[in-house]
Order: sequence, then structure tokens, then C-alpha cells
Amino acid sequence: MPNINKEMSPEQLETLLRVLKTRFEKNINRHKGFEWGKIAVKLLAKPEKMWSLNEMEETGGEPDVIGYDKKLDEYIFFDCSTESPKGRRSVCYDREGLEARKKNKPENNAIDMAATMGIELLSEEKYRELQKLGKFDTKTSSWIKTPASIRKLGGALFADRRYNRVFVYHNSAPSYYGVRAFRGSLRI
Repeated sequence: MPNINKEMSPEQLETLLRVLKTRFEKNINRHKGFEWGKIAVKLLAKPEKMWSLNEMEETGGEPDVIGYDKKLDEYIFFDCSTESPKGRRSVCYDREGLEARKKNKPENNAIDMAATMGIELLSEEKYRELQKLGKFDTKTSSWIKTPASIRKLGGALFADRRYNRVFVYHNSAPSYYGVRAFRGSLRI
């Protein structure tokens, strides 16, 4: 993994908090009953998580709070951009898939990008949970966490929403498309 400076200036932190608060207030249906003040306190106590949220934001993910895990006392953020994040498109599923390409290799892959950003790819279950909050990926698609049994055979899963229904499909892991990215989650 490349050596990345994960520090943010006070101005960057303030800007990100403002963006997140505005999105939180605009999309209250995603987190009814939650209080922004409590979330902000948690965010400020975790600068490394703020850096990850900033990476989600900078790549077009539009992260927002979608849940709270009482047992672990953690807020859950998902990428909530209407379409797959623009700054993460045209990537293979993982490093093995990228290395398997003979020509026209993309610059990166979903698994390595997510790891570098400090986030997790959405699983099929989490992707379906996201789709209950709105209509996402109606023109694009997103790689999702692929079970090892499928990946071992060379495949990878992606999902989208068409005809008012969520579909999960398969592709070979080396595949990439201009309208396919990945969505992530982060717990704080």
C-alpha cells in the first residue's frame, strides 16, 4: 500500500463537517431520530475516520449516516451518491483481476482502492439495505463484495437498480466499465 498522508488541516475538517451536516439534514429519512451533534462528536474524536470520509467525498461517494450499531456504539456511513462514485469508475474488481488483463489495463481495482481509503465494499446484503433508502445506480453499477467461492472461479459480483428492482450480476474480475465503480461503508 502506498504511503499516504492521512492528516487533514483544520480547514479541511471544518469543510468536510459542514458538507456532511448539510447532507445529513437534507436526507433525514436515512437516519430518523439521529442527532447530528452526537455524530459530530464521534467524528472529531476519530481523525483517521474523517480522512476516510473525506476520501469517500473526494471520489464522489457522498457519504451519509444510514444506521447505528448500538452494541458497538458506532454510526454507519454508506456512499449515497445517486450513481456510482465517479472517482472510482473503470476499475477491475481486485489486484488479481487487474494483473490478469493482457491489455487496456485500468489504473486500479476496487479492493485495493477501498483498502487504501480505509473503507469496505458493500456486500450484497448492505447494497440491498442501501437501495431501501432510495434509488441508486439506475444508470450505473457497483462492484460488491464477492464470496470467495465465486472469486476462486474467476468471477466477481456487481449490482444495480433497473426496472425499479435491484439486480445482482456476475462478470469476470478483470472486467471494467466506464459506468461501474464501487460503493463503500465506514463505521465510526
